[in-house]
Amino acid sequence: MANDSKTWRCGKFELKFDRPRIMGVLNVTPDSFSDGGEHFDADAAIAYGLQMLDEGADIIDVGGESTRPGFTPVSADEEARRVLPVVRALAQKGAIVSIDTRHVDVAKAAVRVGASIVNDVTGFTDPKMVEFVKDSNCGVIIMHAGEPTEETPKRHTAVQLDTSAAAFVAEKARAAAAAAEAEAAAKAAKAAKGRRPGLKLGGLVQPQLPFGDLPNGSEAAEQEAAAKAAALAAAEAEKKAAEAEAAAKAAEEEARAVPANDELAAIMARSARRDAATGSTSQLRRFTLPDSAPIMRRVMGFLSDQARALIHAGVARDRICIDPGAGFGKDANEDIVIQRETAKLASLGYPLLCAVSRKRFVGAVSGVGDVHERDAATYGVCLGAIQLGANIVRVHDVRGFSQFLNGFWAIARPQPRRAFVALGSNLGKRAENIRAAKALIAEIPMTCVSSCSRIYESEPAYENRQDPFANAVIEIKTELAPLILLDELMKIENSMGRNRTKSARPNGPRIIDLDLLWMDGEVHGGDKLRLPHPYLGERDFVLVPLEDLMHDPARFFRYEGVDVKEPEDRVGHVVGELGSL
Repeated sequence: MANDSKTWRCGKFELKFDRPRIMGVLNVTPDSFSDGGEHFDADAAIAYGLQMLDEGADIIDVGGESTRPGFTPVSADEEARRVLPVVRALAQKGAIVSIDTRHVDVAKAAVRVGASIVNDVTGFTDPKMVEFVKDSNCGVIIMHAGEPTEETPKRHTAVQLDTSAAAFVAEKARAAAAAAEAEAAAKAAKAAKGRRPGLKLGGLVQPQLPFGDLPNGSEAAEQEAAAKAAALAAAEAEKKAAEAEAAAKAAEEEARAVPANDELAAIMARSARRDAATGSTSQLRRFTLPDSAPIMRRVMGFLSDQARALIHAGVARDRICIDPGAGFGKDANEDIVIQRETAKLASLGYPLLCAVSRKRFVGAVSGVGDVHERDAATYGVCLGAIQLGANIVRVHDVRGFSQFLNGFWAIARPQPRRAFVALGSNLGKRAENIRAAKALIAEIPMTCVSSCSRIYESEPAYENRQDPFANAVIEIKTELAPLILLDELMKIENSMGRNRTKSARPNGPRIIDLDLLWMDGEVHGGDKLRLPHPYLGERDFVLVPLEDLMHDPARFFRYEGVDVKEPEDRVGHVVGELGSL
């Protein structure tokens, strides 16, 4: 997993999976199972999306229709009204935005305003959705939501096989009891032919003794007890079968109540009917979980078939991600089986999404009933999935899970990566400020400075009424996550006296300025950090020092998707050299 070679192309972005990626959940709905109503207002949803980016989310998954059990479908127009302002605002901040929808019109509008991923909970079973995504360049997520066809498995009589010694002894006891009972009945019938109802002794009637009541401990008594136990067991089995039949009828009635023409509700209802039809068998099984083979055939078969259908329609393979759909048309036991078989899903070769956050089965395995208290258990399930090959985890608590994952990854997955940091100063002893900052960067945990450019003098950029700047770029190797590294750089700025009060001009004089320009394999959006740096391609005072560290930086960063301007169109032109670092 630490060196997973899969890549996922999502519009203008390319996600690499040298580390797991975090997808933050943003439900712009009044009725979602976990956070319904909390971000229903567009401004609140935008603010929360930006917050999740600053907390470590790589992707924001925006949804405008709740798909919780018993959900109320909404029209495409209403869904679009909810999500489009949020998608547009987050995309403008450089975020990778996923639109969680099953309506093709909503998907089209969301991609048009900046969404890079279409997350279809019905698994692209709608030909119109397939037609749309084949002509776009967005990433796609195929999810398994339940039974895609109307066929319901035939009901079978439950059979329980038990070849244990106890079962053998019980069967022999039942046979012996039946034989003894038949023999006693025959003897009683024979004796009754010549017997009078009672025998007079001295004018009294002697009552007939209760020969049917055998003394305790006799062989016949033990046989009779075994026969009664067998009868009770048969009655219990009959009761369970009746309960299963009642459940099947209830599921059928619920299926008949599915909203008209709602495909997702129909898919999930078909799964409920399937579960009810096999309920009696599952009640009698001798194992804690159902057999994984039929479950995985069903889920993996659907995902593989839909992926091949998209590829044949013209969707590039590296645009496809798969999701087994935890909680959609599945009971808790099935969800646990699927999570344990994550390695099989990963072996299909597509990026794999683990979307289990706060789901019902997470509460079942942790014993936590309150949905909002299931985050810690969610971390555990997600970590298990990551260990087995999951590439993306979809969570509600981005801040907590990001801390959890960073802590685990630092110990379990050594992963030094290359990054570039720009240094600038135009107050005090400019060159000395840059050298001091470089020395402090070398002291950041899990980080080292591998090479340095020379120090250059450049014209001020964006605000001309100030002194010229001294600039340099250093190449570092780090094992820290980008947001953690950025925090360390800001600590260095503060320790050196950087003025961050409201009186400081945005592009005005500063004693030191440290910018994280680029990190290998990282794309990020938001207010706190943008990667690659949004102004990298227009700054001459950054691109010229980079020429000391690599061959043709303009070509390198253009390949990384950066719009690199020609020298005459750049800002902050380099005018001289000030020495070496």
